[in-house]
Amino acid sequence: MDKIVVMGAGSWGTALAVLLAEKGYPVTLWEYKKERAEKLLAERENPLYLKGIKFPDTLSVTSDIDGLLEGAQCVVFSVPSQVLRGVIESISPQITKDIVLVNTAKGLEVSTGMRLSEVMKDEVMGKFHKNIVVLSGPTHAEEVANKIPSTIVAAGNLENAKKIQELFNTGSFRVYINEDIIGVEIGGAVKNCLAIAAGMADGMEFGDNTKAALITRGIAEITRFGVELGADEKTFSGLSGIGDLIVTCASKHSRNRHVGDKLGKGMKLQEILDEMLMVAEGVPTVKAVYEKSKSYKVSMPILDAVYKVLYEDANAKEMVKKLMERDLKEEFY
Repeated sequence: MDKIVVMGAGSWGTALAVLLAEKGYPVTLWEYKKERAEKLLAERENPLYLKGIKFPDTLSVTSDIDGLLEGAQCVVFSVPSQVLRGVIESISPQITKDIVLVNTAKGLEVSTGMRLSEVMKDEVMGKFHKNIVVLSGPTHAEEVANKIPSTIVAAGNLENAKKIQELFNTGSFRVYINEDIIGVEIGGAVKNCLAIAAGMADGMEFGDNTKAALITRGIAEITRFGVELGADEKTFSGLSGIGDLIVTCASKHSRNRHVGDKLGKGMKLQEILDEMLMVAEGVPTVKAVYEKSKSYKVSMPILDAVYKVLYEDANAKEMVKKLMERDLKEEFY
């Protein structure tokens, strides 16, 4: 059986590596810090991110790049969006036409505004771009690792999306397929930005009405933005759209909602980020989406408000006031 390589030993990379290894696949989990890779290999679990989740015997850990993809059928990228390009660049010479490339990060590259599958295509020079699949949906690593029933979408070329569907599907992890890679990526990226807004509402001690408004008006913004970029509108009523937005806006596991909560309580962004162990993808993605939405002339008032709080030091309560006082409109405008 061909091996699977998972790039990135954070919570999500570890959860997926364990899931695949438990299915009997030989899995190599790549951790970029040598000393940490050795610690994971010795302890047979990842106590920093997923304490108590034991590594199956078929799961190995390494920090080596040389020969990493030898014999691999699939490479899963689970690294922060802003470092994805560098990671792919480091292994690009080893990528062959037989390897399916799966991205699980959610975001846009700030320096280029590219979707992450576009970054991947760019780094493999387009030669195997049909091998790229995006795996995205309402799935927190902690729950997947503990086998709490979860669903996700594999998006891309239908043949390869089906391969990934079969590869990852388990009794507690149901995988759907979708050919709309643009919509699935945009849903996964922008929902993190709006989760920051939901967190701000929590931090300011607003109620259920506010959260419901943020989610429903937020999905309207995601849909407008995604359709303008070429996505299928119906994708946003699915798992990677409204599904992922709901779980991220409401969950105690959400790093982006956590950032918003602290902002709503009056903390400064850098203070919040300095305290965090894991990356809140929504913070850089807000900047990328803001700039792209302006270039495409897409109306995204909630996203604009979050951008002003993060990058212009605007007051969160004042931004809420301005949102509520906007010109009156039809709902589906």
